[in-house]
Amino acid sequence: MSSHRAPSNIHIGLLGSSPIGPLWVAVSAIGLKAVDWNQPQQDFTRLVQGRSNSNVIYDESRTSEPLRQISEYLMGERRDFDLPLDLNRMTAFQQQVLQLTSIIPYGQTSTYQAIAIQLGKPGAARAVGRVEATNPIPLVIPCHRVLGSDGGLHGYGGPGGIKQKAWLLSLEGGQE
Repeated sequence: MSSHRAPSNIHIGLLGSSPIGPLWVAVSAIGLKAVDWNQPQQDFTRLVQGRSNSNVIYDESRTSEPLRQISEYLMGERRDFDLPLDLNRMTAFQQQVLQLTSIIPYGQTSTYQAIAIQLGKPGAARAVGRVEATNPIPLVIPCHRVLGSDGGLHGYGGPGGIKQKAWLLSLEGGQE
């Protein structure tokens, strides 16, 4: 008997029009696995396949709820998300960083250093920054709310870079 498992299915869907451009989501049987925007379907599909070794299927019925909630957020009509997340294939450290990031309240910010301290690893601010820069579920896990220790916008791994981060903070009534 072989222990090789067949690839699972990941369902992707598109929000064709949003304030930040066309937005893609990927959903596994566990939950939301990826969010990205301003890229063609084939690039998003390749990204999802590279992270999951799964079959990628375009399926609006499986992706409608995360797309609805993200659309509401981008229109200023939603502050919190109620979606299961799939952080499988991430290290325990990455999961811990993203779990702490996910509880930063709407309109508020934290710092890479503060998250490192919360983890009991005060010397790990740069490692926290690397996790935030590669967050597979931006917006829903609000890495845009994490700032440098000086309060500055030090990078944003999502499309649009620092300008996008500033826009998202402005949307939430935070700093620009």
